[in-house]
Order: sequence, then C-alpha cells, then structure tokens
Amino acid sequence: MPHTPEITAVVFDLDGLLFNTEDLYQDCGGEILGRRGHEFTPELLDKMMGRPSAVALQIMIDHCNLSATVAQLERETDEIFEGLFDTRLAPMPGAVELLDAIESIGLPKGIATSSRRTFVDNVLSRFDWAPRFQTILSAESVTQGKPNPDIYLTAAAQLDVSPEQMMVLEDSENGCNAAVAAGAFTVAVPSGHTLRHTFEGAAIKAESLADPRIYQTLQIDA
Repeated sequence: MPHTPEITAVVFDLDGLLFNTEDLYQDCGGEILGRRGHEFTPELLDKMMGRPSAVALQIMIDHCNLSATVAQLERETDEIFEGLFDTRLAPMPGAVELLDAIESIGLPKGIATSSRRTFVDNVLSRFDWAPRFQTILSAESVTQGKPNPDIYLTAAAQLDVSPEQMMVLEDSENGCNAAVAAGAFTVAVPSGHTLRHTFEGAAIKAESLADPRIYQTLQIDA
C-alpha cells in the first residue's frame, strides 16, 4: 500500500464505475454498427472507451468508414439507451455503500465523466443521485477530454482541494491516465472489458468499489 497524503475529496468516473453503463454502451455500439453491417470489436472499444462522446463516435465513424455524422449517431445512441435504461441500468457493486460511507465522514464528492451532460442527468435522475455530489463535470465542461487531465484539474479546483489530496476512481485506462496526469491519488477499478487494460501510475488496482484498500485510504472502517 503506497504512502498517500490525507484525502480531502473523492471524484468518481460515471460509466462502468458508478453505473453499469459500459456494458450498455457495448450493446448500444453493437446495435449501431450491426445495423450498418459492422462489428463492434474489442480493438474499437479500446480506442473509444473513456473518451468524450463526440470524440468516441468520430473514432467509430473513422474506424468503420461510416457515412453517418456524430450528431446522427448521438441521436441514435440516445434512442437505444432509453430502452436499455428502463430495463437494465443499475449501480455497480459497492457503489451505494461507498457513497454512504464517504458521506458519513463528510468528504465532498464529485463526478468527472466523458459522457454528455444530458446523458449524465438522465442516469443520475433515475436514482436521485445528483444531490449527493458537490460538482458534476461532463464532456462539455472542458475543451480537452480524457486522457487529458483537464477534467480532473477542474474538479480539484471546484472542490477547492489540491489534486494530490483528491482520490479519483476510474475503470478505464484513458480515465486513469487523465487522473494520474492531474496528480490525483488514482484508484483503478476495472471490470468486464477493462480487466485487460494496464493502469500505469494508479496507486491501487481495486477488485471493486467494495475493496477494503479504498476504505483504508479514506480512513473509513469497512
């Protein structure tokens, strides 16, 4: 367990970290490409994962030489997701308990995600989670998205903490690279497809959000 300064704020990625939306993204991407005679390959998923929505969809367009525009694919994505949200959206294992535990010791919390704000609001509203966070940053919040560190530097500024005293929890390699570059105490929480990612610079590679090392670092009794 590496030495760490006292953590004074916690920032979460959203997709695949707080909610199972990465699994839903894969199904959605498979549906979009399947309609056009293409396969949503692991290689393409690696290129897209953790990046801002518009950037990820442009990568899909370029990779598969699609005639669709980003705006068209965003509308199609939103339509597919509505049905998936109604039946399958759920918090990731340990998410509810960890949020409760952080609130019990009074640490401020934030979300920093590459998803669009409309998507984020839709997800959070279904569980009434938005009021639990002191700041919520989305793809529109910064000019350069992950793996650039801007979104985590912005989160630290909005929470009025130094990046070194901010724990960031991420499930993707692009997201972890952004947090590490920002100087945050970075916790990788891979699952599903991201279990094959490497997470250079992460202080902890957790089994899940219930990993005791997260609680120990935050000085919370698990």
